[in-house]
Order: sequence, then structure tokens, then C-alpha cells
Amino acid sequence: MGLFRAANNIPSAHQEKERYLTHNNDVNDPGYRNFVAPFVKHITQNFNTDQTGLDYGAGTGPVAAVMLEEGGYEVKLYDPFFHPDPTPLDDTYDFIICCEVMEHFHQPDLEFVKLKKLLKANGQLICKTDLYDGKLNFEKWYYKNDPTHVFIYHQMSLEYIAQHLGLELSYIDGRTPVFRRLS
Repeated sequence: MGLFRAANNIPSAHQEKERYLTHNNDVNDPGYRNFVAPFVKHITQNFNTDQTGLDYGAGTGPVAAVMLEEGGYEVKLYDPFFHPDPTPLDDTYDFIICCEVMEHFHQPDLEFVKLKKLLKANGQLICKTDLYDGKLNFEKWYYKNDPTHVFIYHQMSLEYIAQHLGLELSYIDGRTPVFRRLS
């Protein structure tokens, strides 16, 4: 279960990039650092500095990657608009950061297959997104109003992804699902 944006309402690549350029993703902004702190804490508690990561959909301000690098971690960047070099997609990783990115996947099924292939055994894909549930007042829900949010997930969507791809699903908090590759 999930909500797709109608095909005639999906922005062009140019429109997407223009929208992303309006985001204030300053890596030195204390509020932005606080926003990604659960990612950083989870990674530092579960991985050591000999293990490598990927910030998938890093955007203009890869603050989680910067914070981890400040702590001695190696984190590569990939973003189709702002870090388009595909070389990092040739490696595998102990952890992948996917912060406020999965709702932008035009083909979530293909993206999650790709992300699983990028994970080492026992590697973790750590995401952040707002989930839809029937209790929300959809008309007033801010998250659906971003035109670049082309797929909105439900708890059942995440469970399906985990089951379909053989991943273990857990949560850091209600907005931060973690998928672990079992093999």
C-alpha cells in the first residue's frame, strides 16, 4: 500500500532540480544537524570507522555524511543532480543513508533492488520519510504537497519491501525505517 502521484503531475527533471535548490541544506545549520542526528547516532553506535557508507540522494548539503566524516567515517556521495558521478554505485557499503529521498523515487521497486545490491551482508539502509496512515487528515497533510514527493509510503509498503527483498525491517523512530540485508 502506498500513494503514487499521478503521472501527469510528476515534475520534469529540471523542475525537480529547481525545487531541490530551494531547500536550505546548510551543513553548518544546527537545526539541520539536529534533524539528521538520529542517523549519525545510529551509525556511530552500530558501525566502526573501518566500515564505509554511502549517502544516496545526498543533495546540496550532505550533512549526515559531513557529520560522520568529522567522526572519522568514510562516506561516499551519490545524487543524480548534485553528485552525479556513478562511480560510488560500483561499490558495496556497510551502511547507506537515504534521508528524505525514498519519497522521490519514480520507480521505488527498482531503486530498492539497486540499494539492496549496494549493501554488504548485514549492511543497513537507513531511511527517513513521513509515512501515510488512514488516521491522517490527508487534505491538510503537508507532506503530500511537495510536488517532488512522487510516492508516499505506508507501514505496509515498508513491510512489503522488506519481505519481497529479504530484508529485516526495524525503526529508529516512526520516521526512520532501517532495512538490514540478511545475506
